[in-house]
Amino acid sequence: MNILDKIIEAKKVEIAYQKSVVQIETLKYIPEFNRECISLKNNLLKKDSSGVIAEFKQKSPSKGVINVDAKIEEVTKGYTEAGAACLSILTEPKFFGGSQANLVKAREANPEIPILRKDFMIDSYQLVEAKAYGADVILLIAACLEKKQAELLAQQAKSLGMEVLMEIHNEEELDKINDSVDIVGVNNRNLKTFEVNIETSVRLGKLIPEKFIKISESGLTGANEINYLRKQGFVGFLIGETFMKTDNPGKACREFIDELKQI
Repeated sequence: MNILDKIIEAKKVEIAYQKSVVQIETLKYIPEFNRECISLKNNLLKKDSSGVIAEFKQKSPSKGVINVDAKIEEVTKGYTEAGAACLSILTEPKFFGGSQANLVKAREANPEIPILRKDFMIDSYQLVEAKAYGADVILLIAACLEKKQAELLAQQAKSLGMEVLMEIHNEEELDKINDSVDIVGVNNRNLKTFEVNIETSVRLGKLIPEKFIKISESGLTGANEINYLRKQGFVGFLIGETFMKTDNPGKACREFIDELKQI
């Protein structure tokens, strides 16, 4: 069993527990559930957009502990003030150290920026959770989903008013992109081996239909890489570890975006 399989098995247990603790109808009474979502698409397409989707991530299976002392409110405010186009908040607890509480805190601290719930979404219950706790965008990882399942979850997310980011890793997963998807992300990290290569974005980007906004994810460390990927048609760039491994992620994000402006 590879790491992705282990994560999905743990996720099934987590979802079953959450369903037993908080009924889906209860989630719909949370005030944020009726909030109008903020569009990530619009933010990415603005003329002066940095394109940076800044991630709050404290640990990962490939890197271990990254920044256990980081405070969600402080870091995400720093990202927003730096000019990030979106916040990405990990909510997977066992392998990535995320939490629903972090999503709630990020939304409270940053009411005017789109937020992506970064998790392994396999159940419609998670979509309602995401909306209720303040997300504007949800992630669907093609490697975790069958084609019909991906289509159904995307449709359900759109019915809740959220945008959908579909993440792919190889040519076979292109078939899972559907008309309810808003944005296609290419993950440069192989989820089974955790090796990273930004040429994955270049290769797959050429195969993604032009009607979809394209973003590149993982292994992005410098402004020159972003400039290179922009020339390949990418408008969004999900960056976490590059910022989070520093003592001041918000400052690192600001310096990164300032460098982008000089190119």
